[in-house]
Amino acid sequence: MTDFQKDVQVFSEQNKVGIAAGKAVENCILKLLDNQDVVRIVFAAAPSQSGMLEYLAASKRINWQKVVAMNMDEYIGLPKNSNQLFSKFLEEKLFSKVALKEVNLIDTHAQTQDEITRYSRLIHKDKIDIVCLGIGENGHIAFNDPPVADFEDPETIKAVELDEECRIQQVNDGCFETIEDVPKLALTLTVPTLMKGKHLFCVVLGANKSEAVKNTLTGPLSHSCPASILTTHPNCKFYFDKDAAKGLSIPELEG
Repeated sequence: MTDFQKDVQVFSEQNKVGIAAGKAVENCILKLLDNQDVVRIVFAAAPSQSGMLEYLAASKRINWQKVVAMNMDEYIGLPKNSNQLFSKFLEEKLFSKVALKEVNLIDTHAQTQDEITRYSRLIHKDKIDIVCLGIGENGHIAFNDPPVADFEDPETIKAVELDEECRIQQVNDGCFETIEDVPKLALTLTVPTLMKGKHLFCVVLGANKSEAVKNTLTGPLSHSCPASILTTHPNCKFYFDKDAAKGLSIPELEG
């Protein structure tokens, strides 16, 4: 077992993954608040995150008035009231259910460069304590697809063109009916920005992600699988269901 594999947990059922990840994030928040006044968290918006977000939304232990929330990426070109906006997903799953100190969302309806400047300033206002993320079918983290991922990216947030495989995943996930409906552009936090988070919690579900999971944990460090960079982070915890982890030799947990 390699050093990073000790931080991998595999569960037989998807709901168990969400609960385990939610408990871990909850405990991390509580521990951080023992020593600081505010916890800053970057959230991903994807179906894989739903169980974890549901657990957090029901938590009675967290003082949410000491938590600042941000999202990590957003489509460019969707109407403001679109159900597919990541900001709307997070609002429905968590932000509307807890009394957060502050919510900072990427606004892709603003002028792009102005928004990049504004959001970069917000990100750098203080350290990022927690990043809750997933892994895409093409190995992306946030919208850092293989063609645009840069492990030494000088930018904090940038505009990107979405890889076709990434856009197909959005259809596979049930977020859009056809690939033609999926926007081609987005704003995303860069790989170095995500990696600067003190604690990373990575949740991945489904057999369609198994190849990306295998490449992340057992393949070389490579831009062809951007998520492979996660194995270099000192505090990244992985939570998979058995289907996502079928390419790994890691036993399932029952609780």
